[in-house]
Amino acid sequence: MVHEQIESRGITNTAVLAAMRKVPRHEFVPEQWADAAYEDHPLPIGHGQTISQPYIVALMTELVQPTEGARVLEVGTGSGYQAAILSETGAEVYSIEILGSLARESAARLQRLGYHAVHVKQGDGYLGWPEHAPFDAIVVTAGADHVPPPLVEQLKGGGRMVIPVGDPHGEQSLVVVEKSVSGRISTRNVAPVLFVPLTREPSR
Repeated sequence: MVHEQIESRGITNTAVLAAMRKVPRHEFVPEQWADAAYEDHPLPIGHGQTISQPYIVALMTELVQPTEGARVLEVGTGSGYQAAILSETGAEVYSIEILGSLARESAARLQRLGYHAVHVKQGDGYLGWPEHAPFDAIVVTAGADHVPPPLVEQLKGGGRMVIPVGDPHGEQSLVVVEKSVSGRISTRNVAPVLFVPLTREPSR
């Protein structure tokens, strides 16, 4: 998987490649899809959600440049696979999942597999996790029609966020948001993507 689908498409970060080799992807997909776990396409994980294709997981991880000891926020835990990859690069991961059932399942899975540096909670990822901010990196694994201001606020100066932006039900672009040490924000589009929509908790 790593050689044919990831290295051959330009991913060069050695920590990312090592993480992709180490994390057992078949553990993060439903049993009926285990035979397809290492193929380069998304797979359903139930609850109307998907696990992203391996290349996109590797690309998003490389784009935020996680380092040993980095504090990373993930919005959209899903099965927990992206969080496990981030953890294998040496990051401390704070992951938010809006669906309570998925949050519980992924938290249990990550603990069972030994990913104790991943912290999962159920909540509205649009609002981030301010108690643990600022973050060196933020990875959003659902499509939004704009970059959420609370996430920009929680990004550390010198940090990076990667997020799919566009029509939540149609064409999206993978966007890298960089915040300078002085707080200046810059963005760049990297690639066309298609993610499930970023959903919100109903306002009270």
